[in-house]
Amino acid sequence: MEAGLSLARFPRRRARPGRHVRLPGVWSPELGNRRDVFVFLPPSYDEGGQFPVVYLHDGQNLFDPRLSFAGSWGADTAADAAARLGYEAILVGVANANERRVDEYSPFIDPKVGGGAGERYLQFLIRTVKPRIDADYRTLGGREHTVIGGASLGGLISLYAFFRFPEVFGRASVQSPALWFAGGAIFDYVAAASAVPGRIFLDVGGREGTGTLRNARRMRDLLRDKGYEPGRTLHYMEQRTGQHHESAWGRRLKRALPFLLEEPA
Repeated sequence: MEAGLSLARFPRRRARPGRHVRLPGVWSPELGNRRDVFVFLPPSYDEGGQFPVVYLHDGQNLFDPRLSFAGSWGADTAADAAARLGYEAILVGVANANERRVDEYSPFIDPKVGGGAGERYLQFLIRTVKPRIDADYRTLGGREHTVIGGASLGGLISLYAFFRFPEVFGRASVQSPALWFAGGAIFDYVAAASAVPGRIFLDVGGREGTGTLRNARRMRDLLRDKGYEPGRTLHYMEQRTGQHHESAWGRRLKRALPFLLEEPA
């Protein structure tokens, strides 16, 4: 399923930390609002070359605990750890729109909690954010070098994006996804979608509740049935003590990045 993919692996070494850039108030003509975008450049960026890009949701929760109401992921720490193993990428954290987060992170409408603006949010990523990142930084812009990822509703929209826009996103990090949203509409959507080349990292915490765990296992089985191969194009992880929390997602991101940035066998 991954013929032709060629994500570069850098030599394994003791890397120095990467660095941060903040793009304040990026305007979204698709959604009619503004938000900050946080860019993390990998350790060897200033030495030249081009890099894969990982687009992550809930950008204000990724790097700086002062910007997050519940602590940060420490995504930069995860990226630095991946760099020490020889996997380097540019991380792009797109801030959520606060009270509009639920709407923007779901392409489906849940009669109790809303939703439905996910298509426009993804168009914002594709038409506004990605072209700016590709223009301003030395990126590998093809789908095989472009990862989308997030947790909870961010995991839901990432899984949807992988199947909805396969020409843009070739890999997806789907952490503790809110698969229950809109009566589990994502299951029918994935079942009906064509299998596309790429890789999916799917995870869940053992302390997130039996319903969340059951849904994650159901999605794992559905992806296997579509032809995604465990250990090659699908990595499923259950963190026994994991909770539905930023710190847990950051720890699991350390596992996700090497898998998502690895070249296929």
